[in-house]
Amino acid sequence: MISKLSEISEKAQIGENVSIEAFTSIHPNVEIGEGTWIGSHVTIYPGARIGKNCKIFPGAVIAAIPQDLKFKGEDSLVEIGDETTIREFVTINRGTADKQTTRIGNHCLLMAYVHIAHDCLIHDRVIIANSVQVAGHVTIDDWAFIGGSSAIHQFVKIGMHSMVSGGSLVRKDVPPFTKAAREPLSYAGVNSLGLRRRGFESKTISEIQEVYRYLFLNSWNNSRALEEIEINLPATKERDEIVNFIRSSERGVMKGYIQ
Repeated sequence: MISKLSEISEKAQIGENVSIEAFTSIHPNVEIGEGTWIGSHVTIYPGARIGKNCKIFPGAVIAAIPQDLKFKGEDSLVEIGDETTIREFVTINRGTADKQTTRIGNHCLLMAYVHIAHDCLIHDRVIIANSVQVAGHVTIDDWAFIGGSSAIHQFVKIGMHSMVSGGSLVRKDVPPFTKAAREPLSYAGVNSLGLRRRGFESKTISEIQEVYRYLFLNSWNNSRALEEIEINLPATKERDEIVNFIRSSERGVMKGYIQ
């Protein structure tokens, strides 16, 4: 059902079985996939590409122009995958000339008052809790969880299956499979509970823990720790994911916790 009290451009492409409630505004150059529900008082600006069976709650603003002084009006997009839920008053800005697109993956949950800035890449099944503020060019990998009221610095990368504690200030990269907490943000162990819930075997979790013992519980720098890991620990998909993440980090990774 599409309310007669909504305002929908004739140049927007609306899929089958889309429901749009009253007082919502959908601009030209918008695509909305079949089965998506859009609540009242939502604004969707040009450049939005929204997938199938999404839920967008009242007050959300999708594809507004970036809050970036370098933005010069270039064409850019927000892409949102299938089965993603966007709660009340979430704001997602378009990309800039740098990457052209801000992307949100499939099966994500963005809770109320989350802000996703320009050129971010949010992968699949990510949960971002209430009032998290994500600056430009941030990457968040699959299955990550970001606790409420956290603030994520621009260009930070957060690894897959990681968990960031609520209220965190995330200035450095967060490696995969970890828990991050305290101030300054530090390693708080492997996200064992989350990994078990997703079907990781105990042996695999133990292997991940051993990798992080080399990284965070020795006095070595990262280069020496990675060398020791590759020499002494068997190659696994998880080990290599961690090693490659650390090696490719441009901002540097969070520190180990020192008692």
